[in-house]
Amino acid sequence: MTRVEICVETPQGIAAANAAGADRIELCASLGVGGLTPSAGLMRCAARGHVPTLAMIRPRAGSFIFDGDEAAVMIDDIHAAREAGLKGVVLGAITPDGHLDRDLLLRLSGQCAGMERTLHRVFDLVRDPAEALEFAIEAGFTRILTSGQCPTAVQGQACLARLNAQAAGRIVILAGSGVNAGNAGALIRATGVGEVHASCRRSVQLAADDAGFGFGPMPGLTDPDAIRALVAAARGAQSRA
Repeated sequence: MTRVEICVETPQGIAAANAAGADRIELCASLGVGGLTPSAGLMRCAARGHVPTLAMIRPRAGSFIFDGDEAAVMIDDIHAAREAGLKGVVLGAITPDGHLDRDLLLRLSGQCAGMERTLHRVFDLVRDPAEALEFAIEAGFTRILTSGQCPTAVQGQACLARLNAQAAGRIVILAGSGVNAGNAGALIRATGVGEVHASCRRSVQLAADDAGFGFGPMPGLTDPDAIRALVAAARGAQSRA
């Protein structure tokens, strides 16, 4: 069965993913900057739902090069996800020369016994994706979230197909970025991936008296109808494969 993961950043998003048939939630804060570690309260909110949830572990926006103090924060956040009752975590780190930060990822992974681990889209920044895939397997990751080293998964589908073939069932390739009900079926058939990732969000218009104070825009609303349509498209693609 093709699985659908929905990334969310609010209690509304958690509720929508639970109601609309998502197979998994990636829980984040600040999706506008690619996702940061969610609060402990949001983690506990997600754990009360029935959909398995993995928490993003990323202490700040910007590069995925982390120092020792940031690594210590990430370890504490992994423990917070475990204590909240979440299924797992989403990790990633890179070195200045464009390779996965093996030492840090092994250190973080060592804190995740019994938890699922997704290697996030830092994978799309590495110089050698085939090498990075083999390391992810050795390090015990459950899956790799990737757009095939392109801005969107549709653009990267040739790379996704190669990665899925290389993985050969040893690790899950989770295709994400720009995935929706309109393109998921063709993407799944072209690449053979068994999981897709999307946000299924729609924007929220700020009230006039909320604007101008520098607080930033409201997060988008997770659309349960868009989730249902994506789930149907993903299931349909598999049945026709």
